Amino acid sequence: MSQKTMEVVKNLDMERYMGRWYEIASFPSRFQPKNGVNTRATYTLNEDGTVHVLNETWSDGKRGYIEGTAYKADPKSDEAKLKVKFYVPPFLPIIPVVGDYWVLYIDDDYQYALIGQPSRNYLWILCRQTHMDDGIYNQLVQKAEAVGYDVSKLHKTPQSDSPPEGEDAPKDTKGIWWIKSVLGL
Repeated sequence: MSQKTMEVVKNLDMERYMGRWYEIASFPSRFQPKNGVNTRATYTLNEDGTVHVLNETWSDGKRGYIEGTAYKADPKSDEAKLKVKFYVPPFLPIIPVVGDYWVLYIDDDYQYALIGQPSRNYLWILCRQTHMDDGIYNQLVQKAEAVGYDVSKLHKTPQSDSPPEGEDAPKDTKGIWWIKSVLGL
């Protein structure tokens, strides 16, 4: 089966892309907590042009999180092909782990996005709101399917109407599943 070439967004406006994104659906990693809810990512632009990444999820009422840095794979390219480097806790010495983050689609208002990887083993549907219109969701699923993703693996992430605030929640230190999912392990 010949797969359609995966095209990525050109000239992504990084400043507009910053902020909080809620995970509406993803390909679950076998290391991700099965009962993870309210999963989200918060991106902050650093002075050097890289991006601070904070991924959070809640499992059994505890907040699990991991932080990292995203940067363009090729600084000269206009394509939204990023690398994300996470620093693996709780091991010492701290080992950086790098994964791919390709922005496959984003709407003109930067309200929802489709994120993939060249392996097609991982896929994320992100939204600025905790809930996404079914019509938009189905359009994003079709876009992913058109470039060779097995969309039957998509799992919707439960999101509450009033998401928890991060720092107050009990900590879950098992952040390692983020790493394994980014690496495609």
